[in-house]
Amino acid sequence: MSVTPPKFPLNDRFRGFLPVVVDVETGGFDCMRHALLEIAAAPIEYDENGLLTVGSIYSSHVIPFEGSEIDPKSLEVTGIDISHPFRDAKDERGALDHIFAPIRQAAKRNNCTRAILVGHNASFDLGFLNAAVARVGHKRNPFHPFSTLDTVTLAAMAYGQTVLSKAVLAAGMDWNNGDAHSAVYDTERTAQLFCKIVNGWGKSL
Repeated sequence: MSVTPPKFPLNDRFRGFLPVVVDVETGGFDCMRHALLEIAAAPIEYDENGLLTVGSIYSSHVIPFEGSEIDPKSLEVTGIDISHPFRDAKDERGALDHIFAPIRQAAKRNNCTRAILVGHNASFDLGFLNAAVARVGHKRNPFHPFSTLDTVTLAAMAYGQTVLSKAVLAAGMDWNNGDAHSAVYDTERTAQLFCKIVNGWGKSL
């Protein structure tokens, strides 16, 4: 089945990169030692009016890799129950495949050479992503290995805020503390924040 190309492909906007917002929930802060527990990603594309908008969000719960550690304090923050019978978690290979396939399709649809990770404290998310890629020997990672776009910097410039919740509120959007620290929710809000700031560049934010 053929896919209709977008009216405004993104290949010329970010030097051939497709921005993809990623958020991970983990068992700690060390990407080599602590488990990746949840990942979500949302490609950013143009709408019919040539404004950046949030695409479909793809997500997966992740089975902790063998030998990984999980800090109980991290689980208190995220609320993740790794033993929940309906968690429907995939191993790292399966989770990456689930996320990477639609991202590669979005990059191709927008005539982009590869994806660039957008995140709030993006180096954290990229670190866990790259560590999982290395562990499973994944050969089709669509992301640039070290370049990122960080909404911490963008929000500090636009609103004087660096905390995601405060930046989202400063941008005039809603924030629900009860939904926070879910990879899907944080991805959605980070993506909306990114679009709001970039679309407002040169205009009144």
